[in-house]
This record gives sequence, structure tokens and C-alpha cells, in this order.
Amino acid sequence: MTDKTLTCKDCGAVFVFSESEQASFLEKGYHNDPQRCQDCRAARKLANGNNRIQNNNQRTEREMFPAVCASCGKTTTVPFLPGQDKPVYCRTCYQARRR
Repeated sequence: MTDKTLTCKDCGAVFVFSESEQASFLEKGYHNDPQRCQDCRAARKLANGNNRIQNNNQRTEREMFPAVCASCGKTTTVPFLPGQDKPVYCRTCYQARRR
């Protein structure tokens, strides 16, 4: 292997992909050359980490659907649209059936 000269797809900068970096990539199972320079890769990792944190803090409520328990007849809500082909159970009856 020899050093490769690559162009960053984000900023257009030319960077060197050294032999040791190539070996490290292969050890990790990466088969493609990097498309971004070190600075753009670091910025992207930081941005992705911040997006994950934001998404976890802005958790949305699940849509719930009304249903009637097939075991006790109690009205309940479930996080899926109940179909006619499978029975739906309230939390209590569902837990009892799992044991």
C-alpha cells in the first residue's frame, strides 16, 4: 500500500490517506476510502452526536388506539391499530398470559 491523495467531498480540501490509516481502516472492516478530511469527519461526528441528544430530549408520544380486551372485555388502548384477526389484551390480561 502507498499513501493516497484524496479530495474531501464536503470542503474540497485535498488530504493524504496514509498507509497506516489504510491499515487501520482495513482492521476495522472498512473497505472504502474516507470521503471527508479529518476536520469534516470530526465536525460530522459532533453534529450527529448533538442530533441524537436533541432527538432523545424531544421524544414524541406514541399514537394509541382504542380496543376491547379479548379476555376480560375491558376497554383499553394499544400502540397499534387492532385488526379483526388477532385478539387484543389489556395490560393486566397480557401480563397474566405471559407467565
